[in-house]
Amino acid sequence: DVKLGGLGPDYEAVKEKKQKLKLQKEYSRQIKEYNMKNITSVQRLPTKPQVTSSVSRQKALEYAKKIPRPKTFMTRPSDKEGKEEVLPQASDGSSFPQIPSLETLRSRHEKEKEVVAAFQALHIL
Repeated sequence: DVKLGGLGPDYEAVKEKKQKLKLQKEYSRQIKEYNMKNITSVQRLPTKPQVTSSVSRQKALEYAKKIPRPKTFMTRPSDKEGKEEVLPQASDGSSFPQIPSLETLRSRHEKEKEVVAAFQALHIL
């Protein structure tokens, strides 16, 4: 029996493939049903409450208490007792450093202008 190739489709091969696919689908359906029954019958382990996050938080808070804090500016009482200035306060309660008066800034500016003029006379700048 020698079967030679023909021009039309091979219906026997198509039927065999169709039967294989049908058997595969049936097998996969049976396995799926079996797994679903086993999943419902197996009791899941109770999930662990997230105690670890609270423990790590407590450790972090203890560490934060132990680290040294940065030093704050301490204002010295001025030599002039008659002249009291109110220092501006920041939102956290620390005070800003005192700003030099206008006269001291003007005198410093004049001195620096003289120094720059001296440098220009010497052709350094």
